[in-house]
Amino acid sequence: MSAIRRVRLQTLGWTRRGRAFDRFLPVASDTDSESPGRGWVLTIESDAGTGRHVWSSGINGFAAAAVPQVANWLLGQDPFQRERIWSDLSHFWRKHDRTGIGCIDIALWDLAGRAYGVGVSQLLGGYRTTLPAYVSTLHGAETGSLSAPEDYADFAVQCADLGYTAFKIHGWNGEDIPREVANVLGVRAAVGERMALMLDPSCGYSTFADALRVGRACDEAGFFWYEDPYREGGISVHAHRRLGELLTTPLLLGEHVRGFAAHVDQIAGRGTDFVRADADLDGGITGVMKIAHAAEGFGLDVELHGPGPAHRACMSAIRNTNFYELALSAPSLLRASDDFPVYLDYSDDVLAAGPGGTFPVPVDAGLGVELDEDWIGAHVVDEFVAD
Repeated sequence: MSAIRRVRLQTLGWTRRGRAFDRFLPVASDTDSESPGRGWVLTIESDAGTGRHVWSSGINGFAAAAVPQVANWLLGQDPFQRERIWSDLSHFWRKHDRTGIGCIDIALWDLAGRAYGVGVSQLLGGYRTTLPAYVSTLHGAETGSLSAPEDYADFAVQCADLGYTAFKIHGWNGEDIPREVANVLGVRAAVGERMALMLDPSCGYSTFADALRVGRACDEAGFFWYEDPYREGGISVHAHRRLGELLTTPLLLGEHVRGFAAHVDQIAGRGTDFVRADADLDGGITGVMKIAHAAEGFGLDVELHGPGPAHRACMSAIRNTNFYELALSAPSLLRASDDFPVYLDYSDDVLAAGPGGTFPVPVDAGLGVELDEDWIGAHVVDEFVAD
């Protein structure tokens, strides 16, 4: 039996440019703005090989705090028994949000692929080799590159001209509902029928009435989906079932519920039309594939939250999915890799898309990417090791 011999978690710090934060929301800003960046590299070493996963900022930071809680338990575990490890960690963290499972599970999939000499996509039974993508915007700010509905419309046209067939709006957090409505209608008027359009208020609207008003604008504009509308938080099955009964635009919920069972309950309760899943937040690649297969059984599509090598591998093996999310972008931030240049041979930049706004599935062993060890080494601010 193979065994895990070492767990290492490196914390990275650097300076972000091209985005800022307003009440915890990442907003589009002038290109010379600066904010602190945080990221993490998890490395799991075993006598059968090594697996790694990289992630940065946001809620995913809670996963980094969770890893040391179980690192000593991981030592001696068989790294190929991912399902058992997933189940044991889910039980251990049953009183918590379980975000720590994701990074561990992804690293173990990378380890397995490298040990077998195949890509994770192949291990999952790949369904496609290229992924149609949508550009997902940063939130709007009062200044900067997304400060008015006209800016969103111009950016959508720019992305359509680059070949993208879909575009998602993150607006201004909801205080100015007429501006949100104008944004929805203005982007549709600008791109015509060239693009599928989505709206994600990120739970920004204060009332059911606000969510309904903007949702009816989505209906008028023929939006592809309407995501996490109001401050209930995206977890109430009843609230979103009621909202969905009053709209024709499909709802997309699930970013703020955690775990396989909670997603299934949301589906069964008719609280969402599209199903959200995230490898970092929903128990890694193992968790995403559970959710995807459950959604498939209900006849629904699952949409992955955000980009990254793990999501490319997952999406490659999911039939019932539509778009790969390029988040978060703005006219002032077309090269996201400049913000977190941790990979040597991989990019989720808006300008890196292939024909029709598509991205390839990595084919090399594991997650199919190599890390820039020099950049990582120059930006380590803390390190935890269990061996």
